[in-house]
Amino acid sequence: MLSRNRLLALMLSLFARVAWADPAVEPQPPAHAPEPFAFADFGWLNGSSRQTEFPMDGPVITPTFTIETEYAYEFSNPVDHTVVGSTAIGRSNEVQIEHLGVGGDFHWKGARGRFMTQLGTYATMTPRNDASPSRGQWDLSDAYRYITEGYGGYHFDVDSGINVDAGIFLSYVGLCSYYNYENWTDQASYVSSNTPWFFNGIRIQWFPTDKLKIEPWIINGWQSYGMFNEMPGLGLQIAYRPTSWLAMVGSTYVGKDTLGNAPRTRLHTDDSILVKYWEKGDSFLSRGALSLTVDLGCETGGGTTCVSGDAKTPAQYFAGAMLYNRWWFWQHKLGLTFGGGFMVNPGRYLVLTPPIDGATAAVNSAYFPQGPGLDFRAWDMTYTLDYMPSQFVTFRAEYTHRYANVPYFAGHGGVTPPLGNDGHPENKIPNWAPDLQNAEDRLMFAIFVRI
Repeated sequence: MLSRNRLLALMLSLFARVAWADPAVEPQPPAHAPEPFAFADFGWLNGSSRQTEFPMDGPVITPTFTIETEYAYEFSNPVDHTVVGSTAIGRSNEVQIEHLGVGGDFHWKGARGRFMTQLGTYATMTPRNDASPSRGQWDLSDAYRYITEGYGGYHFDVDSGINVDAGIFLSYVGLCSYYNYENWTDQASYVSSNTPWFFNGIRIQWFPTDKLKIEPWIINGWQSYGMFNEMPGLGLQIAYRPTSWLAMVGSTYVGKDTLGNAPRTRLHTDDSILVKYWEKGDSFLSRGALSLTVDLGCETGGGTTCVSGDAKTPAQYFAGAMLYNRWWFWQHKLGLTFGGGFMVNPGRYLVLTPPIDGATAAVNSAYFPQGPGLDFRAWDMTYTLDYMPSQFVTFRAEYTHRYANVPYFAGHGGVTPPLGNDGHPENKIPNWAPDLQNAEDRLMFAIFVRI
């Protein structure tokens, strides 16, 4: 215990330090843990923004404007100008605004939120791949049609940060971003195109260190505005970036995502590794990187099994991978990407429904059945050239070749009946059939702006 004289001396010393302190010297705030993934420039990653400047940034809101305008020419030249099986572009031989986003990030005293519009062709291409709105009322596809991201939450200053958000957020399952400005290619391979672009629910982002993220999800389902049955989707994503040249991300998911088939369970794992193997900004080849993504999944129960199926209970699974190489030239102003991938999906439960006669995920096409026992195998390759005069603009040219073991892509006759959609894509139309072929070749030009 301190003596009275010792205590008096400590109090006088503290008083003197306060009384004679330099008022021009501000007290230092307590030290915080490092910001997540801020120890290096990760703008080279596929699926990440290369922006380092945010000219509209403010104390409460950081506004964002993004637009993706594209022209694609399908070599089959379909008469109805419709592209089949793509989440990147829906029309051929036309200039289209694929995505126009206006929004931003909101932040104040721990409260946080993000909002981004979904205007352009994505506003119809994305909702039609979700069958959940057909269960119940209030047309969820219209309710969320114009929202790419919309969530609010709170940031807890624990470790390198904990974020708790609720709403619609991007999934990044399949590695590629929903925004093609952030991707190495425009037409993502099957692993990305056939896995979720968004989730609707709750996520918790925990950063134990500035190199590790652990992110659990409690969501309505597999890229769904509502729930297909009574079980929510559960997932977990772990991202680890130990150095400036290596990044790894793995995601797992379980849910019941077959409309009206509650016993059927979907399992999926998605795992990626990205390696930057060259960095020399003053040379002609200024940077080089590789990305590899491997996906495995299946559905079991409700008439299917993951493996060792038979005619009565077919095996229904997904196996796919994609590999890309990216080179940057001329101080990162030019980018060249080449690569591709494959998918095997018996049962076709993740195959994008061709929009034949207006078919959607909720109302399948009579001309392209999807169900247990039906085979689907496909592969693709892509060559992409980017010119990036600044971090805010990308000019892109791309050639894509895709192939499937069954007729799937639009041929010259297209996928629209001569008199337009009849409103019943589940039924065949007398004296008419869509023109489907096994392969497609496409050339695309685009301008992406992000401010």
